[in-house]
Amino acid sequence: MTRTLKAAAAYFAAVFALGFVLGTVRVLWLIPKIGPVGAVLIEAPFMLTASWFVARRCVLRFGIGPGAVERLAMGLTAFGLLMAAEPLLSVPLFGQTPSQYLAGLATPAGLLGLLMQGLFGLIPYLQRPRRREP
Repeated sequence: MTRTLKAAAAYFAAVFALGFVLGTVRVLWLIPKIGPVGAVLIEAPFMLTASWFVARRCVLRFGIGPGAVERLAMGLTAFGLLMAAEPLLSVPLFGQTPSQYLAGLATPAGLLGLLMQGLFGLIPYLQRPRRREP
């Protein structure tokens, strides 16, 4: 497995594990109190901050270079793993059909969550060093 794939897998696994814990808190305690959109808005900054630090750690640990292609490959691969794992886990856990899962993505909370997941995929690229103009 290439270092980019290893970095993507590690990035995905660490953030997914945290998301599983925070998602449980969101579903069991936050949604009943403040609704789904408010719950996602509370969870999102924690997840994005953790994603930022985990991505940086994975980039350093696996020697991912500063180039855009390698950083995008890492982030988009991690995003793809997330998009595959989430329905595989959430459909049986919550007793949904795949179509119900997809319909949930079309709600305001689902769209907001999907936006946050997209940002998760872009974080390794966003962290790359920028060239300074002369």
